[in-house]
Amino acid sequence: MDDQLPSRKAPGFCSLRYGLCLLLHFCNVVMMSQRMCLSLTMVAMVNSTDPHHRPNTSTKDLLDNIKNPRYNWSPEIQGVILSSITYGMLIMNIPIGYLSGIYSIRKMVSCALVLSSLSSLLIPLAADAGEMPLIACRVAQGLSQGTVSIAQHVVWVKWAPPLERGRLTSLSASGLMLGPFIALIATGFICQALGWPFVFYIFGACGCALGLLWFVLFYDDPKDHPCISIDEKEFITSSLMDQVSSSGQPLPIKAIFKSLPVWATSLGCFAFSWTNHILFLYSPTFISSKLHVNVTENGVLSALPYLFSWLLSILAGHMADLFLSRTALRVITIRKLFTTLGLLLPALFGICLCHLSSGFHSTIIFLILASATAVFCIVGPLINPLDIAPR
Repeated sequence: MDDQLPSRKAPGFCSLRYGLCLLLHFCNVVMMSQRMCLSLTMVAMVNSTDPHHRPNTSTKDLLDNIKNPRYNWSPEIQGVILSSITYGMLIMNIPIGYLSGIYSIRKMVSCALVLSSLSSLLIPLAADAGEMPLIACRVAQGLSQGTVSIAQHVVWVKWAPPLERGRLTSLSASGLMLGPFIALIATGFICQALGWPFVFYIFGACGCALGLLWFVLFYDDPKDHPCISIDEKEFITSSLMDQVSSSGQPLPIKAIFKSLPVWATSLGCFAFSWTNHILFLYSPTFISSKLHVNVTENGVLSALPYLFSWLLSILAGHMADLFLSRTALRVITIRKLFTTLGLLLPALFGICLCHLSSGFHSTIIFLILASATAVFCIVGPLINPLDIAPR
């Protein structure tokens, strides 16, 4: 790992690269909103006691059933439906990691975000058709979101100066934490006011708009962007000249599989993803079963951990870059420090959540701490591949 990084200063915070970072941030917000909202709508969609389409005895119940259709899904089926999005994401990881170095990131991210949004728009229709069409729709959404999740890291290979890599990555990736917060807050109110199908219509429409906006505003290389200033273009390109490039060389697959840093980073990312997805998918169900609150209150309580995660992820990126710019710690030391914090602290607070959360407040506090501290991994194993292998 090369610790000799350039010491040039950025021409300014109000620059195009930070604008694109903010755009990618909102793309991640919408993507995670689409992924997360089903976890809460599932509470409104499932009726474990009454069969679907059973005649109701009152006009109020009939109107509510029309606005919020209910299905008789077992807990096992609910688990498969919630987790099915990860099947598609798992399939896409390795091929997209390779293809994103060959094809246009601009087109890949835009098309994948639009396809994910179209899948979101189709979910109410798929749910009414049965479990299998809904699972197929979620798998297709996972394929699209897996493409966005992996391909976006390549953006910072050409757009992020090494000394700003932590803050740009953490700011864009913090949308992965803000998305669940917005989804859970909004979903509860939308379910009660309009019905749960409108949750998917609203987030799907927002995703289509952002996908098209990304295609218009983003360019793969700073040299090609028509709106970038000359000073910023020169700053980015000159800061990356010191970075070793392997462009044009064959992919060293055998060396990759034998590399201990690759395996260490992969295991760190696996542990981070495991923790995050368990909390993403099952927090609303956990809160509903343990605290017995209605869907609106559940949305607010489930959203709180992600508000703190969002704030802490932005802070972690600035902390990492601060250590780096002041040469207080080496790059490898910073990555190991934040990896350790991001993996051990959630495990500790998760144990406390299971065994020490006897009341309402202690349950929410440990749930917040378990979720929020995991984001230290953003400037640990998630960003480390850009240090050791930018290509």
